[in-house]
Amino acid sequence: MDQREEQEFAEYFVARREAVRRMAYMMCGDWHRADDLAQTAFIALHRHWRKVRDKGALDAYVRRTLTRAVIDESRRPWRRERAAEVLPDRPVDSPDVDNAVATRQTLLVGLQKVPPKQRAVLVLRFLEGLDVAGVAAVMRCSEGTVKSQCARGLAALREALGDELGDLRSA
Repeated sequence: MDQREEQEFAEYFVARREAVRRMAYMMCGDWHRADDLAQTAFIALHRHWRKVRDKGALDAYVRRTLTRAVIDESRRPWRRERAAEVLPDRPVDSPDVDNAVATRQTLLVGLQKVPPKQRAVLVLRFLEGLDVAGVAAVMRCSEGTVKSQCARGLAALREALGDELGDLRSA
């Protein structure tokens, strides 16, 4: 890449890195893995920067690359680890914890119990604000598949949250 293209990529990276990292976190639930997945998406973008004709479609390309990376990562055998019930270091509970933080934590815990493809659909659809056609384009599947994965994902999320769902409905 020449100097101008490097500069364009650097500007895009600086502008979008936190949003991509947040989206990766919402899909995988771990900041360290989110960093790795965001890096994977940006590396793929850098590799194909010269081939990108429509610079307005960069976000869609990064979204698709990130979604595929999350799904691929979930298939790897070493990622089938189970989280420990009790952490060795527990933060001190603060009585002034905001309800929004508690609701977000509840949602994140519930999302981790949803299968990866369904989780990706839910994150893209409801947290990234894409419509059904947009999610279908990112995941390269039909709109019907997005709708069915979304319905199954919401059902799995409701089941995972159980009684805590009432808290989410009121928030």
